[in-house]
Amino acid sequence: MSKRISAKHKIDRRMGENIWGRPKSPYNKREYGPGEHGQRRKGKLSDFGLQLRAKQKLKGYYGNIREKQFHKIYVEAVRMKGDTSANLIGLLESRLDAIVYRAKFVATVFAARQFINHGHVTVNGKRVNIPSYRCKVGDVVAVKESMREHIIVLDAAQMEERDVPDYVDVDHKKMTATFTRVPVLAEVPYPVMMEPNLVIEFYSR
Repeated sequence: MSKRISAKHKIDRRMGENIWGRPKSPYNKREYGPGEHGQRRKGKLSDFGLQLRAKQKLKGYYGNIREKQFHKIYVEAVRMKGDTSANLIGLLESRLDAIVYRAKFVATVFAARQFINHGHVTVNGKRVNIPSYRCKVGDVVAVKESMREHIIVLDAAQMEERDVPDYVDVDHKKMTATFTRVPVLAEVPYPVMMEPNLVIEFYSR
């Protein structure tokens, strides 16, 4: 299990954006970087700096993905047919933790990973406790019956700050979600602009 050492709430301020669109993000109150030097004026980023920031932002958005694991996803995206940037987004959105988060079974992508690790999720009726599990189109993800009335799950389903995207068909009464198709970048409800093309440029240097 990968663990984020630095406080995840600092990511927004370091990136200079509220990357999850959270109402309680510290960036909403302090639009500068964390630490004693956070308010220093920032210089213009180089091409490498822009590419690195794009990679850190996209990787950070999906939670506890380690660098080695993220690079592996990039390599797989390159090997696939079609546009590499689109493939990268499709692979990230096909992860089980991403689908649990998109379905609003939990409040955050970090909670999704923990929820899956604790064995509270099934895929096509079988328990899966691997957050990076790759879901296929048509797979049905469900909350384990004993957790369907849990306050964490019920509260997440009622959250108004984000909507369920069209490529995930959710039934919150049964607490099931069907992955209907692999989305393109324009369909993914990122609160901020993601630039997978810059991520591809970063790794292909």
